[in-house]
Parts: sequence; C-alpha cells; structure tokens
Amino acid sequence: MADANYWFKNITIHINHLYLIQKELANYIVTQSNYISHCANVAFLISLALLVSTVIVCPLVLFRTIKLTRKYQLYAINVATKTHVLIRERRKTDTLLCQMLPRSVVKQLKEGKCVTAEAFDSATLYFGDIVGFAEICKESTAMQIVDMLNELYIQFDTRIENYNVYKVETIGDDYMVASGLPVRLPRNQHAIEIANMALDLFDTVRNLKIPHNSSLPLQLRAGIHTGPCAAGIVGIKMPRYCLFGDTINTASRMESSSLASKIHCSQVTFRNLARSGSYTLQYRGQTNIKGLGIMKTYWLLGKICE
Repeated sequence: MADANYWFKNITIHINHLYLIQKELANYIVTQSNYISHCANVAFLISLALLVSTVIVCPLVLFRTIKLTRKYQLYAINVATKTHVLIRERRKTDTLLCQMLPRSVVKQLKEGKCVTAEAFDSATLYFGDIVGFAEICKESTAMQIVDMLNELYIQFDTRIENYNVYKVETIGDDYMVASGLPVRLPRNQHAIEIANMALDLFDTVRNLKIPHNSSLPLQLRAGIHTGPCAAGIVGIKMPRYCLFGDTINTASRMESSSLASKIHCSQVTFRNLARSGSYTLQYRGQTNIKGLGIMKTYWLLGKICE
C-alpha cells in the first residue's frame, strides 16, 4: 500500500510537470505563431505597397522614358538636319569665296594664316573687251547689257576652267585673266596657258551675236603681256586679290591698242611663245603705245597644227 501511494504520488508530480511543460510549450507556440503571423502581415503589406507603387510608378516612368526618347530622337534628327544644312551652306560659302579669291589664298585664310603680298618674277596677263561697247550701250537698255555680259561671261568662265589661269576681275566689258600667279608656273608655261585660253575665247565668240540685236556681230579685242608683278589681298569688307606693277598697265595698253578680233602681244610674250614653236605670230611693227612710247608688238593668229 505504501508502495502504491509512493508510485501514485510520483505519477501525480510527473503529470503536474508535464502539464506545466505543456502549458509553457503552448504559450511559446502561441507567441511564435502570433509573431510569424505579424511578420507575414507586415511582409504582405510591404509587398502590397510595393506592388501598388510599381503599378502606379512604372507607367509614369515608361511614359516619361518614351517621351524623353522621342525628344532625343527629334533632337538628333534636328541636329543632323542642321549639320547637313550647315555643311551645304559652308560649301556654298567656300565656292563664293573661291570665286572672289584664289583657292591657295582661301586655303591660307581658312587655316588662320596671314596672307601677305607676293612678288612674282614672271607672269602673263590677258585683257579683253568688246569692240564698240560704248556704242552698243547707247542703243541698249541697262538690263539688255547685263544679260549680254552675263551670257558672255558664263561662257568665258566655263572655258577658262580648262587652263591653268586665274580670273582676276571683270569691270564692265573688261575681262582680266592672269597665269603664273598665285600658283607659280615653270618658265614660259604661263604665257602658253594665256595664249591657249585667248585663242579659245576668241573661237567661242566667233559666231556669237548680240542677243538683243542679232544683226550685229559680237567682236573681241585682247592684249597680252608678260612680266614681273606683285599680288595681294586688298580690303576688309569685300577683299579682292589685286595685281600691281607696270606689267598690268602694259597688258592693258596692249588691249586698248589692239584691233577687232585681234590678240595683241608684247615683245616679251612673243619671245616666250616663239620659243615653244607652237604658235603663228605676226609682227605688227613699231606701235605707239599710249603712255609707253614706241614698242615692237605682234599679233597672235593661232596655233600651228601638228
């Protein structure tokens, strides 16, 4: 009996201990469950907030991105278009500048170099004008004269592109061309270039008529001279490549003392051309040149057929 009471008492104590352990374990499980549930709820709320934010923000970001992309595309297209226009306008500017100044001078200016005047030991100059231009002007309107000269000079400008020459200027009906400057040429070559060009220009106008008066032929006269001269840029607002020296004056006098449909040469030019043996030249005689006195001059008649 005593043993039974002892066993019963121990069992009771053991059951009480198990009950306490069970109660503590139940409390722990409930506490952990509540904590896990709370964390899950917080995580859910955070995820929900992120999801809502993403749903709201992403379309805005996407819209903004598309808008910026289109803006940059339009900007790139605009820049490309303006660049193309700028390149085209620059080419036009370069073309106009090269029509006003020699290409070698334009290149120096574009490179930022200072263009100084140069002295040339030998160059050949051509002066040509229209015979009876004053009388033609009296019987024509100003626009008719402009149209006539424009048509004539367009043909001249096209023809001289075939030769190593530089068109210096045109004043009224005077057409001035030089060779041997600003690009220096070997000895006598500049005289040959001018002679070939002069014969070509005269051949061009051989069958031309005055546009507004076809009954009148269009005749030229020209003068050529070879000698030293200086050349350089003159002016700032409208810079010009100008030539200086007695050679220019002599070439002009060769032209003014020439005759219709004739190319008048000085003795220096004659010697350079005669040395080549490629031209038909005729001695004109002792000619009284205004401001220069008596000079031996010659006619350039043409090229010798090979």
